[in-house]
Amino acid sequence: MATALNALLSVASVPLAPFPTPIQELHRLRAALGPGCPRLLMKRDDLLAFGAGGNKVRKMQTVAAEAIAGQCDTLITCGGVQSNHARVTAAAGASLGVKVILVANGAKPAALTGNARLNALFGADVRYVASREERAPAMAKIAEELRAAGQKPMVVPLGASTPLGAIGFARAVEELAASPFRPTAIVHSTSSGGTQAGLIVGSALFGLTHEIIGVSADDPAAALTSTISELITGAAVFLGARPSTAGADATINVDDTFVGDGYGVPTPASTEALELTARTEGIVLDPVYTAKAMAGLIARIRAGAWRAEDTVLFWHTGGVPGFFA
Repeated sequence: MATALNALLSVASVPLAPFPTPIQELHRLRAALGPGCPRLLMKRDDLLAFGAGGNKVRKMQTVAAEAIAGQCDTLITCGGVQSNHARVTAAAGASLGVKVILVANGAKPAALTGNARLNALFGADVRYVASREERAPAMAKIAEELRAAGQKPMVVPLGASTPLGAIGFARAVEELAASPFRPTAIVHSTSSGGTQAGLIVGSALFGLTHEIIGVSADDPAAALTSTISELITGAAVFLGARPSTAGADATINVDDTFVGDGYGVPTPASTEALELTARTEGIVLDPVYTAKAMAGLIARIRAGAWRAEDTVLFWHTGGVPGFFA
């Protein structure tokens, strides 16, 4: 395990933001949820001081390092019109002097808001396609055209959820390991799988044994579980470790019961979670990801999933610009 941990900490990374992010106690939210509520903590990755923050910054640090090492001059990635990953990629390109082309599924907004407005501010070239299925072929075509013109593009998959991107997030667990907190469980939003894979890999390598619960923002649990498993195995291969050492034997816990009517569509539970967190703690969640994850956490507390003496950490993965879309 020590060898794999050293490999993790040695992976090349571009320092886009200072670390660590704070771990904040949620006293008033705990009181609002009543007797029997476990101790509540929040890991504030929404406060990452780069490109409006969020978990995508951690992934981009390792992915951008790979791009620089390969002397790439263009980053090509995709997402929805309000993609947090696209926004962080656009910011990384601005910071590193690399061109960024974003393939967004959906119609170009009449007025740019939220992440779409930030993409324009960071100088990204945004190209629109009608559906999610058209994104990957569009990225491949753009990359082919750029290579034919003598350029060196790098295609970054959705969410930077690759083994290397997961490794970027796995390194975040060092901050928790260095803290005085040892939560019973971590609850977070999961979508493209890289963050949850990173948490599992990092927890295994730092010897932490908490439960990791990903609340899906869109995809079914079975599909996400398969993706996360593949990312964990890929990360282990990258680090030269046995898959079991990197957490491949851990239970992958994905809860897809809070998706509601689909990606980006608020539910009564997510709206309550967003408002309750804001009105008790002054903390803003986003309606697409973290509000649904917090709804999952609140539902578990109300169902008595944890004891009052337990500690539950909510990993705030950012996405706040989406609140202003």
